[in-house]
Amino acid sequence: MRELIEELDKNLKYEKYEIIENTIIIYAKSAENSGKCPKCGEESTKVHSRNIRKIQDLPMAGKKVMMALERRKFFCVNPECSQKIYAEQFEFIGAKLWKTKRLQDEIMRVSLTQSALSASKYLRHSVANVGKSTICNMLKKRYAYE
Repeated sequence: MRELIEELDKNLKYEKYEIIENTIIIYAKSAENSGKCPKCGEESTKVHSRNIRKIQDLPMAGKKVMMALERRKFFCVNPECSQKIYAEQFEFIGAKLWKTKRLQDEIMRVSLTQSALSASKYLRHSVANVGKSTICNMLKKRYAYE
């Protein structure tokens, strides 16, 4: 399991996992001691707060996967920076997304071959909890400028 988590992001630290019904819940957090301010680039170890972000990922062993990712918020220590607090970012998820990029790609792949309703039914059964409106919104965002 540790190796699978490191494939998502080499800076992730695997904590534990549990299986509840048809879902594997993987607990992980950053292995880094600091975070870099997205505005000024200054490194900080001064933690403001922590929260758990639940992120859906591709299924494993016939079970849906949910990652409980501990995410920290840091104080920017640069007095000249206008960004006072920022959250650590991870490459495998977007800033405001609740699904991994690879899960989003799978949702798009399935959705392009059938209606949003039938794609939603298939995905909910075997891949991840995703609704018809989520699929429509993802399609709009991805193909809005083409």
